[in-house]
Amino acid sequence: MAKYIPTPAYYDSMPVDISFVFADERPAGKHGFLKADGDNFRFEDGTLGKFWGVMFNGGANFPTHDYARKVARRLAMSGCNIVRLHQLDAEWCVPNIYQMYAGPRLENSRDLCDESFERLDYLIYCLKQEGIYLTIDMVTYRKYKTGDGVKFANQLGDAARFYSMYDRTMIDLQKEYMDKIWNHYNPYTGLRYKDDPVFVMCTLVNENNLFYDSSVRKNFIRVPYYDNMFRDLFNEWLKENNIDYDAYGCDLFTMDKPMEDFKMYQSEKFYHEMMDYAREIGVKIPCVVTNWLHTNAEVKLGRISDFTDMHKYMSDWHWQENEKICQHKCITDGESVLGNMARPKIHGKPLFFSEWDICWPNAYRALGAPHVAAVACLQNWSGMTIYTYSSGNYTDRIDVLGKESSSNSVGSVAYRDGYFSIWNDPAKMNLFYHSALMLRRGDVKPANKVVGAKMSQLSTLSCQAFTSLVERHQIHTVLDDTDTTGIDEFVMDTDVVPRENPQRIESDTGEMWRDLKRSIGAVDTERTKIVYGMLGRFQGEDTRRREILGLELKLNGMTVDCFTDFGVVALSSLTNDGIESSQHMLLTTIGRARNTGAQFDGEKMIDVGHAPIVSEVIQADIAIKTNQPDLRVWGVNSEGFYVGKLATTYEDGWLKFHVGDKFPASHYLIMAE
Repeated sequence: MAKYIPTPAYYDSMPVDISFVFADERPAGKHGFLKADGDNFRFEDGTLGKFWGVMFNGGANFPTHDYARKVARRLAMSGCNIVRLHQLDAEWCVPNIYQMYAGPRLENSRDLCDESFERLDYLIYCLKQEGIYLTIDMVTYRKYKTGDGVKFANQLGDAARFYSMYDRTMIDLQKEYMDKIWNHYNPYTGLRYKDDPVFVMCTLVNENNLFYDSSVRKNFIRVPYYDNMFRDLFNEWLKENNIDYDAYGCDLFTMDKPMEDFKMYQSEKFYHEMMDYAREIGVKIPCVVTNWLHTNAEVKLGRISDFTDMHKYMSDWHWQENEKICQHKCITDGESVLGNMARPKIHGKPLFFSEWDICWPNAYRALGAPHVAAVACLQNWSGMTIYTYSSGNYTDRIDVLGKESSSNSVGSVAYRDGYFSIWNDPAKMNLFYHSALMLRRGDVKPANKVVGAKMSQLSTLSCQAFTSLVERHQIHTVLDDTDTTGIDEFVMDTDVVPRENPQRIESDTGEMWRDLKRSIGAVDTERTKIVYGMLGRFQGEDTRRREILGLELKLNGMTVDCFTDFGVVALSSLTNDGIESSQHMLLTTIGRARNTGAQFDGEKMIDVGHAPIVSEVIQADIAIKTNQPDLRVWGVNSEGFYVGKLATTYEDGWLKFHVGDKFPASHYLIMAE
């Protein structure tokens, strides 16, 4: 029978503090400005740039001074070293960059609020002191207004997507906003934003492009004035290129060759203008022009950027005001769900993911952080920020998962805020320690082989080769003008590359594998070892259970025999030593987490539940190979209290103990006396 224990989160602390592992990285910026260096980021002093972190949405970017200090400290404790400052310009979330409170009517979107800037300045200062870098977005959800000089502003959607890429008034307004942000002086750091190396990346245009696919098109707001403006520009281009095509009668979303070519032309023109302007006003850091990729065309446009970016959510859901459904798909069951995450990796450019998640209340979401971080290491990606830490600043008043407003929506969107907020989710935050250690230290080595995927037609997003190879070898997109130095083998992006064993996916380094039949996966490195998935799926088969699971869950120097059907068991050294010789390690065991009393009808949530947040206890026999005979294992609760010392044995170089029965916890510190 499942056993659950209270696992509350505290807004100003974490159960365990691993910031000491990265103490030499404080303050952020000590290595100089970040630069793109081939497939990697490097700081000016040559230090490799690898990042694990979170996003702050909307109001979360403008906290009180007291909260700013506490949230910066909490993130450092968890191992984070980057925050994405996102949706500063979202009016549906207050504070925002225009006003601190939902008060006076805003007549334009050009005047930025001094009080909001002061809050943001101090947050940046606090994050910097804790060794946490920043990536910042320019236009995200800006609502243009008539007072801006924008025609038919009241008919435009957020950021006037599509239209804002060719209307001159809106382009100039975007450039004006960039100038105000980057030339803003922060009195707490003594630097203008553009002169502060705490900023490492910038998104110039968030989730906007001209190549809308059918899934996005149905929600696209049509404004005839701007549709006609696009057709006029298209018609002029057709004449200049002597192409006979009906610019006024065609579907604006067709992928006929003339339309495809014009959209590439117009996109390149806009993106180059924005990149050039960023450099003109003194922005020194790497910039990306698009992070919304629905076709190969948008991937190809990534060559304009200093690095590439992608957004990926790994759960299927239907989340409306009165209907909450999340399909509980376990990512260990089938082919990689990360294929289209790898798609925008252009050979010779770094790749950073500014958004990803397996969202609450997916029962298997604990798989996300360790799996994604391990694949990022294998692929030599530069890092990622999860969507999202929170959208507001009152986390001290929230004691449940999925906090929602009275109407179950924010900005008319039912899944904003609570559905995405991860700050108090033990299935995610509890595994940040190991994910950050893996990615920042490089505990998982990059794959030995680099495969180049040549691009097929622009009108689709072809990911078959990436899905086949993302957990086996490094795979990069190769464009026509790509320098292919370093590529070991070539495939087409539409190729499906079979495995010798269809039921097993294994990296060419041997440090990662997944067994599709048993729905389990593993990370097996010197300093971090993780098993995850349906660890106890065979627990009813008493006669064969230990034989089956002992074979499958026997890593190099660690065995796990789990009595709980689903979970993650993660072990990391908190020193530079490998696990076999470390005197200080962190063991985390986590699986399902939910609010007390949460109820489902199949996959439909019918009651979100109430406090306290609880997590299922993972019960397992664990053995660790170690040359440290005096190690002790302490259970640690959510407040960081040592709740009890577990019984252990040390025989023939193996430390053996059982977790889950006595002094159950999510975290266990393993330390020499």
